[in-house]
Amino acid sequence: MAHAGKFWDRIAKRYARSPVADEAAYRHKLQVTQDYLEPEMELLEIGCGTGSTAITHAPFVHHIRAVDISEKMLAFARDKASAANVRNVRFEQAAIDEIELPDAGYDVVLALSILHLVEDRDAVIARLHQALRPGGFFISSTACLGDKMGFFKFIAPLGHALGLLPVLRVFTSQDLQDSLTRAGFEINYRWQTAPGKALFIVAGKAGS
Repeated sequence: MAHAGKFWDRIAKRYARSPVADEAAYRHKLQVTQDYLEPEMELLEIGCGTGSTAITHAPFVHHIRAVDISEKMLAFARDKASAANVRNVRFEQAAIDEIELPDAGYDVVLALSILHLVEDRDAVIARLHQALRPGGFFISSTACLGDKMGFFKFIAPLGHALGLLPVLRVFTSQDLQDSLTRAGFEINYRWQTAPGKALFIVAGKAGS
């Protein structure tokens, strides 16, 4: 995973300066997410990047553990949190498939633009299901490149080998939904701005 961390460290400054690609869609996802948040909740965000989403959700929950593989991304995140006087977010450097997670430790897990960047999607989703409390929610937004760009599965490995791309898995929106249901989730909400765009899902873990 060190290679992945170096890739994101290398582009962190440019990433931090880049505007959100679709501001309206991002705002919609924030609002839908906040409809599920409550003041006493513990939230885990994986792949938090430069921290904007965690900082936005911070007033709506008790505490956020925000994790990313890139220490340089997290440096931007900590600066943003300090500037906004946000004190209930803890930023932590760790790889998603190596992070220590308590069983049933979180009410909400947030994963935006990350599931297509992991080696083993099913294993990660299963771990996050285990980390959620009964009745908790897994909220994700994922590029399902297999829906419109299946050919990319031939390009992505070469780009990764040359250091031009991170690990990039190509799968369809149905593949992702199947992974969630196999892990034990029930899909509560599904939204895309258009076919082939990132798939936003709220998936629930059954209560006790």
